[in-house]
Amino acid sequence: MSKEEKEIIEDTEQETSKKSKKKDKKSELQDRIEELEIEVKEAKDKYLRLYAEFDNYKKRTIKERMDLINTAGRDAISSLLPVLDDFDRAKKSADDDSTNEVFTEGVALVYNKLHGTLSAKGLKAMESTGEAFDPEIHEAITEIPAPTQEMKGKVIDTIEKGYLLNDKIIRHAKVVVGK
Repeated sequence: MSKEEKEIIEDTEQETSKKSKKKDKKSELQDRIEELEIEVKEAKDKYLRLYAEFDNYKKRTIKERMDLINTAGRDAISSLLPVLDDFDRAKKSADDDSTNEVFTEGVALVYNKLHGTLSAKGLKAMESTGEAFDPEIHEAITEIPAPTQEMKGKVIDTIEKGYLLNDKIIRHAKVVVGK
């Protein structure tokens, strides 16, 4: 082999080696790019999940806060319901023509103010008499024979009014049902 041939072979081997090194580097870079792309996808997925969890947390917290605000006075209002019942019975007794009891103007004013204030706080009395019996909102005390056929399965009389506070039942109505 001549010196020229040896140089050509060496040059060819060097070029092949350089090409092989370039391919190795290129392959390494592509592998690294793929790894980085996978990491970016994982980071994006993790971010989206974290963002969704935080958004759900905010919504849940706001809902809990609103529920707390709406029912904050529930215990206080519930404890006032017997007083309200007594007031209603006194007014009903005073309005009855067969008794001598009088509902004075001052007491009527206090009665109206109490009802107005509790209504403004979201308290609503349930109307039960004449309605169909619903065990979700009524508590049957007793059953009596219905005076008419239409009154079967309906509320004949309300013993104790039921109340709603912001459309949630805080006391079930105690009723007499026709059978």
